[in-house]
Amino acid sequence: MANVELTSLAKLPTLSKLRKLELSDNIISGGLEVLAERCPNLTYLNLSGNKIKDLGTVEALQNLKNLKSLDLFNCEITNLEDYRDSIFELLQQITYLDGFDQEDNEAPDSEDDDDEDDDDEDEDEAGPPGEYEEEDDEDDGGSDLGEGEEEEEVGLSYLMKEEIQDEDDDDDYVEEGGDEEEEEVKEDKHIAQGIRGEKRKRDPEDEGEEEDD
Repeated sequence: MANVELTSLAKLPTLSKLRKLELSDNIISGGLEVLAERCPNLTYLNLSGNKIKDLGTVEALQNLKNLKSLDLFNCEITNLEDYRDSIFELLQQITYLDGFDQEDNEAPDSEDDDDEDDDDEDEDEAGPPGEYEEEDDEDDGGSDLGEGEEEEEVGLSYLMKEEIQDEDDDDDYVEEGGDEEEEEVKEDKHIAQGIRGEKRKRDPEDEGEEEDD
C-alpha cells in the first residue's frame, strides 16, 4: 500500500499470516497500535516517507514481537538527536533500522532469501513441476484427439446416411414418374382404340349410303 495517500490504518483488515508490509510514501502520523492487533506476525515494516515525528508514535510497535526490520527513512523522526540509538533501545526486537543494524552493517536481502527458500522447499516437496504438467498435457492431447476422431466418424456416417437417403428419394421419384407415364400411355391407348371403334362403325354406314345412291 505504498503511495496511496493513506492517512490511517483503522480499516486495515486482519492479516495474521502477513510478514511484510509496505506503507511508504503515505500520510500516516499515528495509530500504529492497529498493526500489532491485526498483523501480529510482521517481520518487515516500511513506514518511510510518512508523517511520523516522535518516539511515542513508534512505541506502539513494541507489541510486534517478530519485527526484525523497520524503515522510517524520510520521516521527521529521523531528525531527532540520537535517533538510531533511541529506536534500537525502544524496539529491542528489531535487528535493522533503515536498512542497517546497530553497527551500521547493511542488511542483506534476508527476507527475499527466506521467501526463496520457502519456495524451494515447496517445490522439493511437491516434486519437479514439469513432469506432471507434461503428463497432463499428453492426457489432454489424447482426449482431444479421440474426440476429434469420434466427431469425424460421426460426420462421415451422417453424410453417408444422407447420401443413401437422397438416392432412395431419387428412386422413389423415378418410380412414381414411371407409373404416371405408364398410366398416360394406357389412357392414350384406350382413346386410340375408342376412335378406331367409332371409325369401324361409321364405315359400314358410309358403304350402305353409297349403295343406296
